[in-house]
Amino acid sequence: MTGPVLDIRGLRTAFGTPGSDITALDGIDLVVNRGEIVGLAGESGSGKSLTGFAINGLISAPGRVTGGQVLFDGTDLLTLPPEDMRRVRGKRISMIFQDPMMTLNPVLRIETQMRDALRAHMRISRAAARDRCMAALEEVGIAAPAERLRAYPHQLSGGMRQRVAIAIALLHGPDLVIADEPTTALDVTIQGQILSVVQRLCRDRGTALIWITHDLAVVAGIADRLAVMYAGKIVEQGPLDAVLDAPVHPYTRGLIDSVPAAGRKGQPLPQIPGRMPVLAALPAGCAFGPRCAHRTAVCDTRPETREIAAGHYVRCFHPLHTRSEAAA
Repeated sequence: MTGPVLDIRGLRTAFGTPGSDITALDGIDLVVNRGEIVGLAGESGSGKSLTGFAINGLISAPGRVTGGQVLFDGTDLLTLPPEDMRRVRGKRISMIFQDPMMTLNPVLRIETQMRDALRAHMRISRAAARDRCMAALEEVGIAAPAERLRAYPHQLSGGMRQRVAIAIALLHGPDLVIADEPTTALDVTIQGQILSVVQRLCRDRGTALIWITHDLAVVAGIADRLAVMYAGKIVEQGPLDAVLDAPVHPYTRGLIDSVPAAGRKGQPLPQIPGRMPVLAALPAGCAFGPRCAHRTAVCDTRPETREIAAGHYVRCFHPLHTRSEAAA
């Protein structure tokens, strides 16, 4: 099949009641191609997880989608009846959560939960379901899968539970997986193993993946493209190397500079001054303006997204590469 698996156009969400809404996502544009891993990065509260929930139709009152399109294989998910959306969710679009205990029921054996996930979207015998569950556990690197199927979640380590959650997400061979910071609570060794498993499965199956994270070091080792969010907007996106090696938005530059590096041993880490604004009281114009060292009067008006290189987009009046070129 041709074309992107996911094409988000102008997605907007709000919380509250009509007439007193707080806009949480404000015009999100994002394309994810088949077999591609797209990182979605930013501070807590920037709207990363909310974007994932909006794609999957999991925003509940008082939140709601107020505009835009979420095109999945050309079909706008926002227009689907709830019953049709339930057929897509979990089968063609899966989600992996930060805490695997949000996915796993503590009072049910792993086999019961995996079998229920299979039977939610297909008719399958008990024996066939067991074989499929064992194969899924083996695929994510779990040894002795028959023994793990008999276990309860509390009998597994954190890393093992997350592998089970990933196996459940991949049971139906989804076209798109949304991973919401699934390795945050894991130690570095287990984190690396999980990243390797996910990257291999996406490559082998052609599954598209949105990896939501606040850790640029993690996304640097897994993603093909990177989108950076701030205050409900994507402020920069493009090929991973282009964004990390030559960021053009001051916020992206600040995030990268705040990552510990071997070359700055003993030196204090640079910080972005201030904090992200409250969504109910955003400043006029650029939301990052009050924290930006390059702010001018024009920043009091709203910047629009523009392409500054092939596939590299920024929402800023003063992209950093333009400033360096002018100085040269």
